[in-house]
Amino acid sequence: MSTDSAGTSTAGNADGAAPGSADDDQLLVLTAVLLTPAQFPSVLGDDYPEVCAGLGLEPYEQGYGLVLGQDGRGARWTVVTDDVSLVACAVAAWDCGMEYDLSPDEDSVVEALPGWPLALAVAAPGVPEPHDPEPEEGGPAVLRPPDAGRWGPAQRRLGADEIALRWAVWREQVEDGVTFVDPGARPHAGVRRALAEARAYVAAPPPPGRIRSAFAVGEARTLRVDGPGWSMVARTDDIAFVLLDDQPGEILPVGRGPELPGLLRSLEALAVRPV
Repeated sequence: MSTDSAGTSTAGNADGAAPGSADDDQLLVLTAVLLTPAQFPSVLGDDYPEVCAGLGLEPYEQGYGLVLGQDGRGARWTVVTDDVSLVACAVAAWDCGMEYDLSPDEDSVVEALPGWPLALAVAAPGVPEPHDPEPEEGGPAVLRPPDAGRWGPAQRRLGADEIALRWAVWREQVEDGVTFVDPGARPHAGVRRALAEARAYVAAPPPPGRIRSAFAVGEARTLRVDGPGWSMVARTDDIAFVLLDDQPGEILPVGRGPELPGLLRSLEALAVRPV
């Protein structure tokens, strides 16, 4: 599949679309995402190697870009490129409302995978409706988005994404200075387990991407920490929120207390940051 033919790979973000139609073997790009240890679609896994494994990719340290589009027949395809900088520039431009012609060089294409790993609500004009291509004998399985319609790991990670994105909104719902655990009391069992596993990361660092750090306000950082059945979002200068697979839809706040600040500092020291 060609991704570098002129006029077939211009795209906006997930709200934009490629112009015109294309030959059957050309890609009309709809959107792109980064797949690196510091930035990857959380809905696909708790860490970078897990997401790579789900896509049949080696967890290459420099990462990949995932380019999602349709061929001239309307079939869904995900083109994997190792030109991470190109995809990062495209995503940054689209986020600013600017146009960007994302056309990975053929030499940078690692794989062309059938299907999309993420749900898109848009389609390319001038071609049939999005549909999965016919699987090829011996080829990779068709990618499909994880089921995020019911509570489970995908929904839990999406919920943590939402809290990290809209921290101020969620933080306003928690009273300043409140004591979440009275002296001598024991916190929620699931929260205890999540915090214990997060502490264990300090002694035995987890796979890349389990602990991620992003810009917050001032000198603070937003930490995203994931583990089997749990996700935590925290500000290094504030509190934390924990989400659990076995507590559908619940967001459990964790006050700073005497232990959380030190734990967050230690996790921040291990975190990967976007370049």
